[in-house]
Amino acid sequence: MSAVNISATLEHSIEVKSPLSVPQTRRSIQALWLVGLSAAVSWGVLSAVTLLWSNAEVGFSDWAYTTEFGCAAAVVALVALLQAMTPLIGIPVTKRVKALGPWLVALGAGLTVWEIVTAKLASLPTPFFAPPQSLIEVFTTDAAKLLDSTGNSLVLLSAGIVCGAWTGFLVGVWIGWSRQASYWIHPVLRVLGPIPTTALLPVSFFFFPSSWSTAVFLIALGTGFPVAVLTWSGIASVNKNFYDVARTMGASQWFLILRVAVPAALPQVFVGLFMGLGAAFSTLVAAEMLGVKSGLGWYLTWAQGWAAYPNMYGALIVMALLFSGLISLLFLVRDRVLRWQKGVVKW
Repeated sequence: MSAVNISATLEHSIEVKSPLSVPQTRRSIQALWLVGLSAAVSWGVLSAVTLLWSNAEVGFSDWAYTTEFGCAAAVVALVALLQAMTPLIGIPVTKRVKALGPWLVALGAGLTVWEIVTAKLASLPTPFFAPPQSLIEVFTTDAAKLLDSTGNSLVLLSAGIVCGAWTGFLVGVWIGWSRQASYWIHPVLRVLGPIPTTALLPVSFFFFPSSWSTAVFLIALGTGFPVAVLTWSGIASVNKNFYDVARTMGASQWFLILRVAVPAALPQVFVGLFMGLGAAFSTLVAAEMLGVKSGLGWYLTWAQGWAAYPNMYGALIVMALLFSGLISLLFLVRDRVLRWQKGVVKW
């Protein structure tokens, strides 16, 4: 074998047997969950800013729970880093975690900016604007009052929504099925329905014996109007051929209402419930601010009166979680009830 052949063979052997460092490095980088790595960096920066940058003096000793907040951010950064590296050992990142990744990056960046402009630079006036760690103090020291207010708001909200939803549904079915009911009731709904429920607070306090019953009535009114209108719309828009087919098979009047009209109108009913929940939330807060002695709206007024703005922000966060949770629950019920229309309902 010539020297040229021996040299070519050795070069080919080296290329085959040498570790593929460059391709392996590229595959390792591609295997990393880069969004998770960005989340780890975002929360790591938040932890470093919180722990290593001294808080600005704002007229009192210091913001409580600063160290705890920085350590918590470091834990989140570590968890995100470990999650980002799991593909290297053959554990794929789940779809749910991937979906949460961009939000995790944005949340870490947003908290970092919030921390800098409040606790570190004091660019925003205190006590109107407090840093993120002040919320930890609210949820640890005032948890009992917040839980009590949340429970009372849930009871009040549930009573109003149940009464309003059932009344609105029955009225909507009635005016959608009966021409006489539509003639008399529909104009009343068109005149009184658009009036904001909060505008009826002074009149309602006169007719009802307590502020709690007044709040229930107003929440029911705000919920019932969109449910009634959209239920009526759903009943009125049912294809007449459905009724003709059912009548040829001997269906009674009640069968036509309960087994033909109402199921066909259910998508519209859930749209009305969705709109009614939004009206119920705003009415709840307004009613609790003016009348009741406990609830999230009352808590907001109390916190504002004492200039406890971190408590006010904590109550707003609880409200957001509570109301979004109720909306998500409504979606779950809708998907369960309308599973026979899967792929048709898109909202």
